[in-house]
Amino acid sequence: MGNTHSIDDFVKHISPIVLHIPHASRKIPSDIRCSIILSDSELEIELNKMTDSYTDILFIPDSTNVQTVVFPISRLVMDPERFLDDNQEIMAKHGMGVIYTRTADGRKLRDQPTVREREGLINRYYRPHHKKLEDCIFDCFQKFGRCIIIDCHSFPSIPLPYELDQSYNRPDICIGVDDFHSPNWLVNRIRNEFEKFGYTTTINKPFSGTIVPMRYYRKDKAVLSVMIEVNRRLYMDESSGEKISAFNTIKRHLSMVVNKIHSLSIRYGS
Repeated sequence: MGNTHSIDDFVKHISPIVLHIPHASRKIPSDIRCSIILSDSELEIELNKMTDSYTDILFIPDSTNVQTVVFPISRLVMDPERFLDDNQEIMAKHGMGVIYTRTADGRKLRDQPTVREREGLINRYYRPHHKKLEDCIFDCFQKFGRCIIIDCHSFPSIPLPYELDQSYNRPDICIGVDDFHSPNWLVNRIRNEFEKFGYTTTINKPFSGTIVPMRYYRKDKAVLSVMIEVNRRLYMDESSGEKISAFNTIKRHLSMVVNKIHSLSIRYGS
């Protein structure tokens, strides 16, 4: 992972943060629900497994004005973090490309969409979401010259059958990085902040990478991006989906980490 950005170089600019929250929603539009073959009770269980529940609350700090891009529907309808081309998407062979056809345990979720259905869903949800994300980043560039994306996720404490990493030794916090867009100083700052609170951390394990829109992907190092994945056992009952008493503590710590990165970006504003 190359360290191509120094803190001194970075802080010459106010660099706003964009929080990308792709998997928080449980919403399935009624006209799409009919294409999912699970019963209502089965669907509820699948949503509990696959939704990054409460990440649209956990990551957004109360005291810092950051841009936020939240995908409005469930990833069971469409996953905005998958490549559109199944040949580029490693999860497509598991029935979890941009449109899922399989559940977390490999059961049938829905029929393979037709070309027309696929393009309709992409135009309805995927492209507008990525346009919004790209517009936020472009706005950052117009005003400040660069941007930090924090890709906000959670993950189950026990690996689901579809996951590539089946190790049961899971950290509290997984930090996903890209060797082009995630400079060492930023990754280390985030990791150190979490470890100050006593959390265990790993890099790219059990999940790896971080989102960067294709417009900038591997093209512009002024787009910085880091994924933060929070172990769900820290803040919720994974069976019921309910918050636990530690929820507000985790939210406060996440807010403090976001605020720390944000304060770095504004402290030396020009």
